[in-house]
Amino acid sequence: MAARMVLFRREESQEMAKRGHSEGAILRVLREAESGETVVEICRKHGISQQTFYLWKKKYAGLGLSELRELRQLREENGKLKQLVADLSLDRHILQEIVAKKL
Repeated sequence: MAARMVLFRREESQEMAKRGHSEGAILRVLREAESGETVVEICRKHGISQQTFYLWKKKYAGLGLSELRELRQLREENGKLKQLVADLSLDRHILQEIVAKKL
């Protein structure tokens, strides 16, 4: 039960981190940089750090809005599937311990 509680808290913190900027906002910021504005000006205007800007540039450069949304959906689905595998592995381990004690 404690393991599930830790996993729940991790999911909460990931959800909070995802509430930041929308896909459209990220693409607008990257397009502004392509138009010639300096990174410092763009970051100040949008209230993001330069590290965030360069992380977005590394991850999302060259993607369109639909591709970016699809990428986010796939990452979310992948995270959910990983969580499901972890839960099932934990359940399997617990059941194996119960069976071993009965024998």
